[in-house]
Amino acid sequence: MVWPFNTKSVSGFSSTSTAEDVTHNIDATGLTAIVTGASSGIGTETARVLALRGAHVILGVRNLTAAKDVKDSILQEIPSAKVDAIELDLSSMDSVKKFASEFKSSGLPLNILINNAGIMACPFALSKDNIELQFATNHIGHFLLTHLLLDNLKKTARESKKQGRIVNVASEAHRFPYPEGIRFDKINDQSSYNNWRAYGQSKLANILHANELARRFKEDGVDITANSIHPGVIATNLIRHNPVLSGAMKFVGRLLLKNVQQGAATTCYVALHPQVKEISGKYFSDSNEYTTTPYGTDADLAKKLWDFSINLIK
Repeated sequence: MVWPFNTKSVSGFSSTSTAEDVTHNIDATGLTAIVTGASSGIGTETARVLALRGAHVILGVRNLTAAKDVKDSILQEIPSAKVDAIELDLSSMDSVKKFASEFKSSGLPLNILINNAGIMACPFALSKDNIELQFATNHIGHFLLTHLLLDNLKKTARESKKQGRIVNVASEAHRFPYPEGIRFDKINDQSSYNNWRAYGQSKLANILHANELARRFKEDGVDITANSIHPGVIATNLIRHNPVLSGAMKFVGRLLLKNVQQGAATTCYVALHPQVKEISGKYFSDSNEYTTTPYGTDADLAKKLWDFSINLIK
């Protein structure tokens, strides 16, 4: 695999660094982490590496059969690993509520929440809750999940004296949303729907969500950080809705794309690395802080999205 932009930066890591590289010598024993979308791609690799470093990992997955395969694979490699799975369909608020309830009833602490699951550039559809599917799955599902687990995160941070961390997996696609950024009044407008713009909108929402969480945590003196990341361009099943792109990915993949081990690196870096302690409300790429867009740093837009989202989950 050749990646042309592999210059190491401030953190000492680059686009070619793997999730194992960026967590080398880090001991996550005693930490509990939830990873959504952990049954494939970078979600699986994120879960594997967190478990490798000693964390108790909860897989939030739609397909429990696939999750069992992931769990078995991790345990085969790391017999001492602590891995559990709970069913989670982020496009359904009922499913998110059921997941949160099941997790809470386990009595486990929660140190790390990785909002990783996502769908990309799919045809127009509405979720079970009547919200455009990409916005519903990529943003609202994770917004609700985070909202329902905040007390767990706060309690764990307070009692363990260990800083909690929330990582939202966004994308460089946030640079290409609809012209107005978030279409609050046209979320479900099929006539003007563009699958890639809608994806960009949902990824911008991931960044704004993390930013507003960070602002609120700071204001309330809560020892939890919230950041967003771009994993890199990775050939995963996210592109299943675009056969042309899927074919092209296979063709150029070995030259230009990150592999899954590299794709999970920034998530694992922001979730575990001591360098990221106290850093909150930032956007990361290639395991380094990275610039976003004017929309991506718009505090008023973040607050507006927060209020809009709170209304949707009521």
